[in-house]
Amino acid sequence: MKSMTGYGKGEVRRDNKTLTVELKAVNNRFLEINARLPKYLLKGDEIVRKEISSLIKRGTIELYFDYKDLGGDKSLIVDYALAKSYVEASKKLVELGVKDELTAADILRLPDVVSTSGESDADEICEMLTVATREAVARLDEMRIVEGKSVESDFRKLIGNIAAHLSVVKERAPMVVEEYRQKLLKRISDYLNEIEPDEARLLNEVAFFADKADINEEISRLQSHIDQFTSLLSLGGEVGRKLDFLAQEMNREINTMGSKSNDIEIAGHVVAMKNELEKIKEQVRNVE
Repeated sequence: MKSMTGYGKGEVRRDNKTLTVELKAVNNRFLEINARLPKYLLKGDEIVRKEISSLIKRGTIELYFDYKDLGGDKSLIVDYALAKSYVEASKKLVELGVKDELTAADILRLPDVVSTSGESDADEICEMLTVATREAVARLDEMRIVEGKSVESDFRKLIGNIAAHLSVVKERAPMVVEEYRQKLLKRISDYLNEIEPDEARLLNEVAFFADKADINEEISRLQSHIDQFTSLLSLGGEVGRKLDFLAQEMNREINTMGSKSNDIEIAGHVVAMKNELEKIKEQVRNVE
């Protein structure tokens, strides 16, 4: 089991060049990768997506890129054709009544007009990017596994608590109908004094209550969901969606159990089970 949150960093150094990739992951129903790469790395987006998706299946991944070349003589490369297009566009805007034309300094700050000589070696940078991203993903995955073990431990404790409460409810449920019969008989006797109650009508009333308050089906289904949930914890892999589905199904059974059972003791255990289940539902959103 893996958590969907974590952090990973990868760094590659060649001569005086350093490329760093940082990954930050948060939960998401699907895999979403947001890579902040410079525009001169056209192949970079495909590289990082391939490396990340090889280990990460769910979550939002934010990628931060940093490249430094501290050696050699670097010069500026100006895209004069693009700069000319910016100037011509500026002149047309002036003709339309827009004030102030571009200055040379303004043009140099516009996107893609200026690059450095180091950026021309995109193939080498892409190779470094591949290695750095692979390392960052591995570190991120290690953290997700560690956090996943902690979440799994919490799940086992919480689902165990629910199972314990359900066990008490299972023992208590058969007693509820008999207690209702005794209470009903006493109530009738108190009203009728020494007159014998109509046994047939009494049995009908008890049978109606027993049918209305019967939670055996809910107990059976909830126990099945608990068993499946526990099995998935041992299975590992991408279990987040399945665990989430089972949590929703358990919530349904517990709610039905609470609405059908007319017993204070069972109601208390239902509230306790719902409390533990809410903790599970909160945690399960962060499982891959």
